[in-house]
Amino acid sequence: MLEKANGTSDAKVRDRRVHMANERTFLAWIRTSISIMAFGFVVERFALFVKQISSYIGKETASPPVGYTSVMGIILVGLGAIMGVLAFFRYKSVERQIDTDTYVPSMLLDILLILAVITVGLFLVLYLAHSL
Repeated sequence: MLEKANGTSDAKVRDRRVHMANERTFLAWIRTSISIMAFGFVVERFALFVKQISSYIGKETASPPVGYTSVMGIILVGLGAIMGVLAFFRYKSVERQIDTDTYVPSMLLDILLILAVITVGLFLVLYLAHSL
């Protein structure tokens, strides 16, 4: 009760909550980067799957060449890995900023996420247009 009277306990609880919010944000970025990497892996392996299925049922399909999806898959896996590393650096930077009370928002990861969404969207449009 004495700590509450002089305000130190409230400050510690507030700092703890801010640090936990920072950690939740970090984990959300990690989850997003893992999702992008998983989607890149699926894209990379999709052409092989389509080729095997088409040979199994005896039909030729109008799918893009294997190299096309492989390059896009590798790009997405790399982008997801970069986002994970940058998320860690952002987490540590925000942690220091919280401790020194000098928080400044950063747009780098937000821009990378938008680029990933645009890349996936363009890839899907190109893939679907090619398979018409």
